[in-house]
Amino acid sequence: METLIIAIFFLGYLFITLEHNVKVDKLIPALAMMALLWAVAALGHMEMFEVNTVLKELEPTHLEEILLHHLGKTAEILVFLLGAMTIVEIIDYFDGFSTIKGFIKTRSKTALLWIFSILAFVLSAIIDNLTATIVLITILQKVIKDKNLRLYFAGLIIINANAGGAWSPIGDVTTTMLWIAKKVEAASLVKTVLLPSIACMVLPTLIASRFKVFQGSIDMEELEPEKTAYSGTMLYLGLGAIVFVPFFKTVTHLPPYVGMMLSLAIVALFAEIFSNRKFKMADAGHHSPVHKALTKIELPSILFFLGILMAVACLESLGILFTAAEGMNHAIPNTDIVVLLLGIGSAVIDNVPLVAASMGMFSEPLDSPLWHFIAYSTGTGGSMLIIGSAAGVVAMGMEKIDFFWYFKKIAWLALIGFVSGGLVFMALRDFVF
Repeated sequence: METLIIAIFFLGYLFITLEHNVKVDKLIPALAMMALLWAVAALGHMEMFEVNTVLKELEPTHLEEILLHHLGKTAEILVFLLGAMTIVEIIDYFDGFSTIKGFIKTRSKTALLWIFSILAFVLSAIIDNLTATIVLITILQKVIKDKNLRLYFAGLIIINANAGGAWSPIGDVTTTMLWIAKKVEAASLVKTVLLPSIACMVLPTLIASRFKVFQGSIDMEELEPEKTAYSGTMLYLGLGAIVFVPFFKTVTHLPPYVGMMLSLAIVALFAEIFSNRKFKMADAGHHSPVHKALTKIELPSILFFLGILMAVACLESLGILFTAAEGMNHAIPNTDIVVLLLGIGSAVIDNVPLVAASMGMFSEPLDSPLWHFIAYSTGTGGSMLIIGSAAGVVAMGMEKIDFFWYFKKIAWLALIGFVSGGLVFMALRDFVF
């Protein structure tokens, strides 16, 4: 039965990795894999461990109770993501991100590169790397006419958005997973991973700024004005509400999704008030902004996370991940190499299942440097291939970026950033913290 379990997992994983080749949305194999794994475990009456080797605490011995336990842990992540996505969509409903266009006044290509790089790094830490990439490429398309130049900008946005998401508990799905699973605290993650992430952002951008394509100035198109009277207000309110969540958790010690629901309620309240005033609003007064935002939520992503996290939970409950970790530690005694390999692997395989698996493989305590290094490595390693991160995939779709063009022109910059940030992390860990 254990062999069948592993075979189902690897087959599902293969279909997820080859999503773009087989033309099947990755949520389908993820959900099928999850259901089949738990079905085989139930039909085979496979033994579930009483002691969780990660949390060092007793767990229910009945399969139904274990399933409910893991579903509760997974639901915490999914509800948190739903709240964050809804706030971002409400901001977009009021065209809040148009405010960012006001920061772009220069015509120098080099200056624009640094502006977009810094915006990608900062925004991704607040609204996550995927959303930050969508926002910035949308603005990029309005600012720069030259298609070839835009491709280079998009490549650097991918690298810097992933670097920015790695140091924030709300910047990437994987850091959110580690935070909610009580592997890292928000403050310690920021303190430990910020400087390596900055190195991962600065060095590739510095090298790219010397490229011939980034020399000179551009003919900038006239940017369209804000569409609503409350664009700026909703942008700052929404971003502030998301940033408020880690502070709420620190003060109340409640799970992060509780704070996110409070933030969503506050943002939604102001959205309803503003939409009823009808000042320069395109379609306010006809549809609730909250309802409109909810219709735009990426439910396929939510279902994908559900499938992956519950599938990995099955392997964890059966002790398979723990056995795999022991085998890996014997084969590669150096944990740093293992984590760097996870980062390189995240360029080929989605980083969500990689991090989910690592959470079941290692038993290090809260805020162990291992968890911080995993957050950095899996968060930034995906930049090395355009299909290695959600930011890369969405940029690929928006700008029609060719896989091999990215591999030749951008991948080596991402590798330099990844390695330099990793070296900075190890140096800080060994000699400072």
